[in-house]
Amino acid sequence: MPPIPGSGLAKGLAVTLRTMTKKTVTAQYPDVQPDLPPRSRGVIALFEENCTVCMLCARECPDWCIYIDSHKETVPAAVPGGRERSRNVLDRFAIDFSLCMYCGICIEVCPFDALFWSPEFEYAETDILELTHERDKLRDWMWTVPEPPALDPAAEEPKEIAAARKTADKLRTQREQEAAEREAAAEAQNAVGQETAGQEAADREGTQEGQE
Repeated sequence: MPPIPGSGLAKGLAVTLRTMTKKTVTAQYPDVQPDLPPRSRGVIALFEENCTVCMLCARECPDWCIYIDSHKETVPAAVPGGRERSRNVLDRFAIDFSLCMYCGICIEVCPFDALFWSPEFEYAETDILELTHERDKLRDWMWTVPEPPALDPAAEEPKEIAAARKTADKLRTQREQEAAEREAAAEAQNAVGQETAGQEAADREGTQEGQE
């Protein structure tokens, strides 16, 4: 059966009429801010106090958009006669977000928790050079990093916590055993002392009776 002329137009108008009666779901950005998921990848923040200049993030970055400069300083010995130590001091930490592809590898490989995801994404610039954020600006993004989500009560206990609890229980049991052994030794010593004192008292009484 051939299609009725104008049926396609009628169907399209029907869809339009149904849609016109529904509430709009389009967020009118920037008038309406989007509701971002908790693990959104906006911008990378730096907590420089945790950075040890290990260079792992810069070496693992596939875009080579992380620039780090540092120098070494000598730390005097903590105790007299001790050995001096050297440590790396961070001079520059910058990320070029015009090159960054937001893979998150730098955050994953950082062993000291110095890099974090921030949900902030409104940092567009008219000059591409302004997209290179130095460490001061990266530090400012730290105040926008959300707190980590609460642990799921039904989740499995982390292995680190389980191992720490096992070690603590072992130490507690060891201390209790040592305390019980010390208490038993003290009681045995008291018993020996009382027995010795009783024997000495009996010997004194026997001596006095012999003299009389």
